[in-house]
Amino acid sequence: MAQVEATTERVVAADAEKVFDALADYRGTRRKVLPEQFSEYEVREGGDGEGTLVHWKLQATSKRVRDCLLDVTEPTDGELVEKDRNSSMVTTWRVTPAGEGRSRVVVTTTWNGAGGIGGFFEKTFAPKGLGRIYDAVLERLATEVEK
Repeated sequence: MAQVEATTERVVAADAEKVFDALADYRGTRRKVLPEQFSEYEVREGGDGEGTLVHWKLQATSKRVRDCLLDVTEPTDGELVEKDRNSSMVTTWRVTPAGEGRSRVVVTTTWNGAGGIGGFFEKTFAPKGLGRIYDAVLERLATEVEK
């Protein structure tokens, strides 16, 4: 099994603290910024960053749906890590200042991919598909925090 990684980033016209707080708000903002590929969204514990347990289904392709149950931690300032209890998938959100009133948001998702030819195709195409999904999340996040 090969490690698969997808990374997406965007500069947002809002302070890093405001952007981070919006991302960490699983009961409010996070639910609002998820595109149609996410369904069955439910906060099961917490709801504000560290200690949150959140569930959703992610439909990455027409045939591939992941049932995700994510533990959220904040290992460092400006960083949220979502570890899926149902798979090897880990998503890390990093928010850093990017000049006056701006911030850079980088989202990286890693998981253990399949082996063989299926793994080759997964490593080749899955990051692009997941990148499009997270581009949509970041676009919606920007719209939300730039108000």
